[in-house]
Amino acid sequence: MIASDALFAPVISTTAFEETLERLSVAIKLGLLAPGARLPAERELCEQLGIARSTLRQALTALVQSGHLVAVRGRMGGTFVADAPPAPAPPSEAALAAWRGACDTRLAVELGVAMLAAERAERAQIDRLAALVAMMAAGLEDFAAYRYADVHFHIGLAEATGSPALVAAMTDSQGAMSDLVAQIPHPPEVLAWSNAQHARLVDCLEQRDGALAVRVMKDHLRGTEHVLAGLLP
Repeated sequence: MIASDALFAPVISTTAFEETLERLSVAIKLGLLAPGARLPAERELCEQLGIARSTLRQALTALVQSGHLVAVRGRMGGTFVADAPPAPAPPSEAALAAWRGACDTRLAVELGVAMLAAERAERAQIDRLAALVAMMAAGLEDFAAYRYADVHFHIGLAEATGSPALVAAMTDSQGAMSDLVAQIPHPPEVLAWSNAQHARLVDCLEQRDGALAVRVMKDHLRGTEHVLAGLLP
């Protein structure tokens, strides 16, 4: 799966420890690494990320100390995502002040993703996105379930482009938005409206209509901006 490939793609930053720490913590926060999931073996992770074992162990130790991961010793042991990872801290005043920048970055990424996904999505990928729309429709009263499916929907669109770079960019964007979205209430009516746009995006992929997909996505993202503008503290 492309999402997994992007998650464990080689680290190219000169700050390998920090980048590894961020990549794993964002994946946990977004549910890409599910509670209880076992991480690949250290040797495999080091090869995939292109980092030294000492760097990986440093990052894993930090995430165990923060409560994101659990290390289990013994023959059946390993490193697992915590069943109940710590709740994210409220965004700083600086982050709240820069929320429009986060929205601008998301806009730049997701409009391109919408266009390419409409051109390239395969049948199985479209079906998966449709199933996520159904999950969100059933989870209007449970925001945690809705948000889980929402994140996977947008990352699924990026996967449909066939570009690991866009999957990584989408994951980063979703991580930045999650901190903001967590600070506002989520009326079911707003979620239902948003999910109707998700359904329209699936229709655009069915019809191979990239231009319409871009327009629908733009409306979708602008709607989120308006909600944030009205409800952020």
